[in-house]
Amino acid sequence: MKLVKLITILIMSIFYIGVGIAHFVNPQKFLGIIPPVFPAPLFLVYVSGLFEVLFGLLLIIKRFRFYAGIGLIFLLIAVFPANIYLYMNDDVRQLYGSVSQQDALIRMFFQMPLIILAYWHSQEKSKKYFSYICCVLSVPTILYFLSILF
Repeated sequence: MKLVKLITILIMSIFYIGVGIAHFVNPQKFLGIIPPVFPAPLFLVYVSGLFEVLFGLLLIIKRFRFYAGIGLIFLLIAVFPANIYLYMNDDVRQLYGSVSQQDALIRMFFQMPLIILAYWHSQEKSKKYFSYICCVLSVPTILYFLSILF
């Protein structure tokens, strides 16, 4: 079980670091999904990217894993309005890369497994049943995000 958890930590770390870097390499992709009620969208894109890279790196380091996991939970909650906006707006989905409304809905539902996994990763020890649940959750979550990357 510990090995599976470590593997998921490494995979999710790489995912967060990669997506965080993408915020700096291609900020335009992320600007479009920020709801217009939020001020300074470019600043928000850079800040969220910075925190994704930071928490992704810290997740790898056992000593900082708790803080990284909790930080990721807050970050995932903070960026959720962008996922709702993506789902609700046809024009934004087209600009984002021709994402269908169904795809945007699926993406929204993966926020909860990401939050659960971030919590699991933040805990040095977990109840056995919770670890089993997280192992099961990690498979479709990782496969889903790999599928949208490639």
